Amino acid sequence: MASRPSYVHGASARPLLGVTISECLRQTIARFPKRDALVVRHQGIRWTYAELGARVDRLAASLLRLGLNPGDRLGIWSPNCAEWVLTQFAAAKAGIILVTINPAYQLRELEFVLKHVGCRALVLAPVFRGNDYLGMLQSLAPELRSAPPGHLQAARLPDLQLVIRLGREATPGIFNFDDLLPEPEAAERARLAEVETALQADDAINIQFTSGTTGLPKGATLSHHNILNNGRYVVEAMRFTEHDRLCIPVPLYHCFGMVMGTLGCITHGACMVFSGEAFDPRSVLEAVQAERCTALYGVPTMFIRILEDPEIGRFDLKSLRTGIMAGAPCPVEVMKRVVEQLHMSEITIAYGMTETSPVSFQSAWDDTIERRVSTVGRIQPHLEAKVVDASGRVVPRGTKGELLVRGYSVMLGYWNEPERTAEAIDRARWMHTGDLATIDEDGYGNIVGRSKDVVIRGGENIYPREVEEFLFQHPRIQEVACVGVPDQRNGEEVCACVVLRPGATCTEEELRAYCQGQIARYKIPRYFRFVDKFPMTVTGKIQKFILRKQVADELGLQEVRTA
Repeated sequence: MASRPSYVHGASARPLLGVTISECLRQTIARFPKRDALVVRHQGIRWTYAELGARVDRLAASLLRLGLNPGDRLGIWSPNCAEWVLTQFAAAKAGIILVTINPAYQLRELEFVLKHVGCRALVLAPVFRGNDYLGMLQSLAPELRSAPPGHLQAARLPDLQLVIRLGREATPGIFNFDDLLPEPEAAERARLAEVETALQADDAINIQFTSGTTGLPKGATLSHHNILNNGRYVVEAMRFTEHDRLCIPVPLYHCFGMVMGTLGCITHGACMVFSGEAFDPRSVLEAVQAERCTALYGVPTMFIRILEDPEIGRFDLKSLRTGIMAGAPCPVEVMKRVVEQLHMSEITIAYGMTETSPVSFQSAWDDTIERRVSTVGRIQPHLEAKVVDASGRVVPRGTKGELLVRGYSVMLGYWNEPERTAEAIDRARWMHTGDLATIDEDGYGNIVGRSKDVVIRGGENIYPREVEEFLFQHPRIQEVACVGVPDQRNGEEVCACVVLRPGATCTEEELRAYCQGQIARYKIPRYFRFVDKFPMTVTGKIQKFILRKQVADELGLQEVRTA
């Protein structure tokens, strides 16, 4: 008998939510007003759902009062903090599209993002991990120093008018976040209610940037319907209730934090716990113990660092039950240690991409450990997936091909880029993931490779073309090709193979210094190798798979075993 086709669908009797993020939050506040909603340990904050809702209302009313309108774009450039969460829900309540900006971005990336989507406003932290955010913004918009707050007119950032900073210090031309939290007047409440009533679940509400295979990042545009439902089904796979308390050390700018984390929690009345402004293994252990967290999120490298903490034995972690490990393949031994030492017997594995809001496959809480490390689980509710060959035909079960996903979670498109959207989403609304996968007879997916040229370093997607285009600007470089090489801690690292111009000399240290402050740190190649030429096809294309093997062999690097 012929094998079944590699097509699966997540049939479910539980209907999709047909409401906005704001309406979902309102319903949860009505059900659980006195339950803990948000705990931010490094800021000493503990708010109930009623207290969170009141602050969200005040900020949303202020954003409208300052002149922002539904559909305007508001950027946020900050590490994890209470203000980030308030901004997320206030923007959703006011119909303002939140543009999440990677805290690792540098000058060139910031300018591109703000201009590409036409941000009218920006919320930013003054500084983070040595990155002077205010200084970078002022270098792009020196007009800030003489502009009245809310009336910026910058030559390089023509759309940006309003800047809001965190912290208590005063900065010329910039509002302070805390000044936007007074009680709204009656007319302001009426305006907010009018705006909120007019919102639709299919409205765009979030733009998340994904690195592009052809250079600069693309803005995946997501609706209330996309991300609210995805957050809901992700936590339902972990059997969440209002009694769960989720430790979120993953960044909020990414879907992992702001969809699977915050939105997942509000759909069930669970508590969001932030252990710090960025990941630190000791602060995670302290948060789990102090807050009796039942769930924990992270990429494999985070869990490895937690397990390696020399003081782990003195923490009571028995409250943990579940969580998610995603972003990179999980080594078998790491999963076993997470279950045994962190007591996360129901931890799940999730797979997806920003363009699908993000999760499309997830393991079940009762899957075997072998299933959890050798597959990415089964298709999520209300979604479809298929594996196709080069001609677009569905392949038999167990046969490798490109993974396509369809359903409520597929993005609206790439912001202002209809051609690139059409390349990713076909006429039947299938999202072409670019990942090579198989689907077995039981419906479990397995990611076996990537047809797109991407390196996944500790959960961060790095597209070599973007790094290559930056390095091409170096005056001594004639050619450059970036490849991913195995790394025991991060899964992969970037290696830049460089051909210098005739007569030119350069060192690895010089190239690394050239990258500092210009591109995000996680994109800076771990290795630089100087070569005379690249392995090429007969048509003149670099054979990166050969180059990757050559470099890995030369560096003595071995693949990480995941199953």
